[in-house]
Amino acid sequence: MIRSALLILALFCVSGVASAADMEITPFNSSNQSPLLQVYGFPHDTGADIVPPGAFRIGLNIDTSSNYTVNSATREQITLDGEVCRSAVTARFGVTPNFETGIEIPYYLQGGGFLDGFIIDWHNTFGLPQGGRDTAPKKRIHYSYRKDGVQKLLMDSSASGIGDISLTGGFSLYDIRETDHHDRLAIKGTVKFPTGDSSYLFGSGSTDVSLQLCGSMINYSEWGSLGLYGSVGGLAMTRSDLLRDQHKPLAGVGTLGFGWGPASWISFKAQLNGNTSLYRDSSLDEVSKSAVMIMFGGALQFPEAYLLDIGVAEDLSVGTAPDVSFHLGLSKRF
Repeated sequence: MIRSALLILALFCVSGVASAADMEITPFNSSNQSPLLQVYGFPHDTGADIVPPGAFRIGLNIDTSSNYTVNSATREQITLDGEVCRSAVTARFGVTPNFETGIEIPYYLQGGGFLDGFIIDWHNTFGLPQGGRDTAPKKRIHYSYRKDGVQKLLMDSSASGIGDISLTGGFSLYDIRETDHHDRLAIKGTVKFPTGDSSYLFGSGSTDVSLQLCGSMINYSEWGSLGLYGSVGGLAMTRSDLLRDQHKPLAGVGTLGFGWGPASWISFKAQLNGNTSLYRDSSLDEVSKSAVMIMFGGALQFPEAYLLDIGVAEDLSVGTAPDVSFHLGLSKRF
């Protein structure tokens, strides 16, 4: 799937490199959609850019993820089988040259989805392990976690609804653009409120605060724009409704990515998203292991300053993220 996505993007790359300096390399606005992690306030915006004063940047981000994992230990059993589509409307407003504020409103569709057959066929074609997916019921949603004979998580019906709404902010520390490079450094923060129904995994029931340092370096040359970006920070959470007695109140978060823009209207990117474990007292990777996922894809710049991100993600650390996620992000500055 990753190779196919890159090939599709590569077919668009037919223009020269003379005007490539116009293409900025920006992060994917996406995060881990494991059922045990998606409800928390992980930062989605990890870019070092700040919206200019008086301007808006409006965005729509859609992430569709297929989860399938079955695991057990002496005292625990877990099954995460289902599909989630998270659509989020974002709005950012530049207050001063160095400061912006914003809001993110997510909407979830939880269900059995439609990706099971496609993923099974893909694994068969390339000889990849199915992990039991091919023998499991198709198009079902079944999230279950038992520990010491106690059912601590059970969701087996489809649902949709608004998730936890977040307020965002950013402050620029450094922003220097010259003819051949553009370097930026910013602090960004998020406050997530428990507005979503935690029983359907639309929210966590907790108020979460994240703070991160975001940076990027972009060099422009005759070969196009080459960019390196990343973020590092922390997430603090009040008491969660999900696995309440095992939930940790603090977690570390980070991203690292690089990209190449061969022309002013296209770029190719690869990005790592990671976080430390959010739960304790478990021997299962799905619950207690630090999570890492990798996303490949790119961006297309359209007239009127529309930017479209396209990405495909997989669980680099098996079991800690969805088997596969598809990302689309459309944004425009007004």
